[in-house]
Amino acid sequence: MPFRRRIPLTLRQRLSGVFIPRRGFRRSLGYHRLKVMRIGGSPHAVAAGIAVGVLSAWTPFLGLHVLFAIPVAWLLGGSMIAAAIGTTFANPVTCPIIWPLTWEIGQFIMGGEPTSRHIDLGALFAHLDMSQLWGPVLEPMLIGSLPPGIVCALIFYAATYFAVRGFRNRRLHRLTERARRIKSGHTGLTA
Repeated sequence: MPFRRRIPLTLRQRLSGVFIPRRGFRRSLGYHRLKVMRIGGSPHAVAAGIAVGVLSAWTPFLGLHVLFAIPVAWLLGGSMIAAAIGTTFANPVTCPIIWPLTWEIGQFIMGGEPTSRHIDLGALFAHLDMSQLWGPVLEPMLIGSLPPGIVCALIFYAATYFAVRGFRNRRLHRLTERARRIKSGHTGLTA
């Protein structure tokens, strides 16, 4: 294999790499930012896709976020690739914050007491009784996911729209400047 590591990673190193990027979070986030900036389509399409993905990430249906985000992005004229990338908002770092927050907000909206009853999630999941899981857990989380999800989606839409538009304008300016220099005969190279 031409691209295999000389010294294979141990199991511990591989598991560590899942949660902590080897070259740091800053580099990893920068890579994802560039990936979003280079998605084809208008700035609105990219921003709408990201916003739909982020809104979908707030829902309690872990594993189904992409299946919800892609059709909605298509209906809104957004980028389906950007929607899939936007669903990564729900990750091991944010889910422990999102789930209790959406449940508390949902209980408040539904008029229930936030800590009114004890729920044995282990027993509900062991028997996979979705009818019993829907009322006390999933319904409040789904209803509670809408207000913060919409706020986050609007913030991500605005940030992504202006970032993509600025990125493309700067790139167009650089390419125009390079073409102007080549046309005038000045390439910047010395003999």
